Amino acid sequence: MDINTSKISSIIKKQIENFSSSLKDDDVGTVISSGDGICLVYGLNHAMLGELVVFDDDIYGMVMSIEEDHIGVILLGDCNKIKEGDEVKRTNQVMQTPVGDNLLGRVINPLGEPLDGLGPIKTEKYRPIERIAPGVMIREPVNKPLQTGIKAIDAMIPIGRGQRELIIGDRQVGKTAIAIDTIINQKDQNVYCIYVAIGQKNSTVAQIVDKLKYYHALDYTVVINASASQEAPLLYIAPFVGCAIAEEWMEQGKDVLIIYDDLSKHAVSYRALSLLLKRSPGREAYPGDIFYLHSRLLERACKLDQEHGGGSITALPIVETQAGDISAYIPTNIISITDGQIFLVTDLFNAGQRPAIDSGFSVSRVGGAAQVKAMKKVSSSLKIDLANYNELKSFSQFGSDLDDETKRILRHGEVLLEVLKQNQYNTYPLIDQILELFIAKNYYLDSFKNDEFLKILNRAVNFLKTEQKEYVSQIIKTNDISKELENNLINKLDEYFKAYQN
Repeated sequence: MDINTSKISSIIKKQIENFSSSLKDDDVGTVISSGDGICLVYGLNHAMLGELVVFDDDIYGMVMSIEEDHIGVILLGDCNKIKEGDEVKRTNQVMQTPVGDNLLGRVINPLGEPLDGLGPIKTEKYRPIERIAPGVMIREPVNKPLQTGIKAIDAMIPIGRGQRELIIGDRQVGKTAIAIDTIINQKDQNVYCIYVAIGQKNSTVAQIVDKLKYYHALDYTVVINASASQEAPLLYIAPFVGCAIAEEWMEQGKDVLIIYDDLSKHAVSYRALSLLLKRSPGREAYPGDIFYLHSRLLERACKLDQEHGGGSITALPIVETQAGDISAYIPTNIISITDGQIFLVTDLFNAGQRPAIDSGFSVSRVGGAAQVKAMKKVSSSLKIDLANYNELKSFSQFGSDLDDETKRILRHGEVLLEVLKQNQYNTYPLIDQILELFIAKNYYLDSFKNDEFLKILNRAVNFLKTEQKEYVSQIIKTNDISKELENNLINKLDEYFKAYQN
């Protein structure tokens, strides 16, 4: 998946037309110094921020900073070929990326070059990678759910189409697994997906692509790979390229899911570029505008109103923490930009709770607005029940004599945690989630042993779907559980479990 630098110039050339026409004296500059993906250029007094410039040997760069006596350029090609004294020319074009349906099913680098060996990508349209986010007046409230197929998320931390929900946690606790499962669950949901890998190993990205192929999810997905072996400039532009591709579909009225995996490495690449450009470091050596960097990216995710097509971009940025510290600089920055976070905890992961979601720290600011009524009803008490369980669990360690009410709360909490466990790549249809949570919520499983009640739960769900089809069909049709329907389900389940125990 390595970039062939000899092809980079031809890719960027397609984005620029007639850039060499009538160059003026101040449209040509001279290289002062070059190295580490950064080039300082004297001249080019009228260069724009974000503008593409071209060096000798058809190597391109993007203007990153404008100083009083020079400009700083990040290089999008082989920086070893550029030396002091080389000529630099303006193009009067900003950095652009190819967009369109032909990108679906492909793996590309941040310059739009295919990495999957499937031949060139034929696209006729290009979009600037940077764009001002849609204004408040052309947006509408997020109210349509984006189903992840993960019970713990769809029940307690619902995500809506047009929302920005952060996935946060330490290394190797399942952050990427949640993102990939969410992509897999979008099959037949009319949602286009974009997975932006920032600073990941090529082998890791190859495994993800294989899994997406296996579950037939690559057909509606674009994978953008800015691997750890590439220069910092390519890691920096990768999420903006992904967002530009998503915006093209959003403006056509389509729903898009974009994963940024992960913005911690994106922040590190921007820090490296900024320090090389001699910008003053701030907290933890990150530049002062690191917040603006991510806010202008994530603010572009939204739900447009019907007058502007009604499309949406749902962003799931991923951030890595150190020892679970969500109060660190980059995590707090992105938490303040997003509409909630899914917090994964190492202790829960090691204890076998998969996904290892901390129900206390995880939150969705869209909440019930992004849930169907049936799911809202069966999950309404879930967070409270788990909070009561966690509180009493810590107290119960200090004493052996527990009253019956405490035992009931502890047992119910154990059952709920078991029900919320889920294997990777094993996403659940919405109706299955609703039925399982309905059964668990009404205490039908609490009297069974730990090693048997999951089998009993599966049989009970199958009983409802086969023997009580009219009730299940009513839930699917109305997305709601009326009081009458609830009573009917309880009566049927009472009979079922009574017969089962006898």
